[in-house]
Amino acid sequence: MIETIEVSRVKRFAANTAGRDFAVGDIHGHFTRLQAALDAAGFDPAVDRLFSVGDLVDRGPECRDVIDWLAKPWFHPVRGNHDDYVVRFDTCDTENWVYNGGSWFAGLAWDEQREFAAQFADLPIAIEVETAQGLIGIVHADCPFPSWDQLRAELESPESNKRLRLVQNSCMWSRRRIEQNETEGIEGLRALVVGHTPLRSPATLGNVIHIDTAGWMPDRGYFTLLDLDTLETIPATRPALTHDFD
Repeated sequence: MIETIEVSRVKRFAANTAGRDFAVGDIHGHFTRLQAALDAAGFDPAVDRLFSVGDLVDRGPECRDVIDWLAKPWFHPVRGNHDDYVVRFDTCDTENWVYNGGSWFAGLAWDEQREFAAQFADLPIAIEVETAQGLIGIVHADCPFPSWDQLRAELESPESNKRLRLVQNSCMWSRRRIEQNETEGIEGLRALVVGHTPLRSPATLGNVIHIDTAGWMPDRGYFTLLDLDTLETIPATRPALTHDFD
């Protein structure tokens, strides 16, 4: 139906002329809850696509299910900081990772760990999706440059491995925009979609849309689906929850 072209760390998708495109916030091993959100939105896997801002694993009870989800032809994630732990499992700060939900990985056999790492290493740092209204960019946390073209160039043709690591870390870890309420947008995009920072409701700063509404926190959060064509969210308003953020 739709061809994709992967160039290094940026994955590009042509417009979806057969169905709808959605983006979803951090999943963190809660795929049953995610499927329920998709069902509620009438998601049709035959024609629709789901783009994920990353952080597929850690914290939730269904982290191992991620392999099944990565095999779905309609599911397309970028790499989040927690996913990057998996890629670097033999060199990362294991103590910090386990503290932040990575204990599931420590219990895997060595061969399984390597298989997870290999699949996660294939996740792009950035995704761009054509829509009838313009180009949509997706990264986990933020774009560290004022233009999408500059980010693409830095990821595809880095001047050094050190520079690449700095750029990738910013894409996967930065909370500067949301913490400082920066409203400058990203040139070259209709919208940039990010997660990483859990919020009570989606927030838009300039043309950057933050959609991690903590669907991975049972009773406290919910999954937001963003229609990439209309930029409308599902659900349109925040549902009633058992608990709120502290």
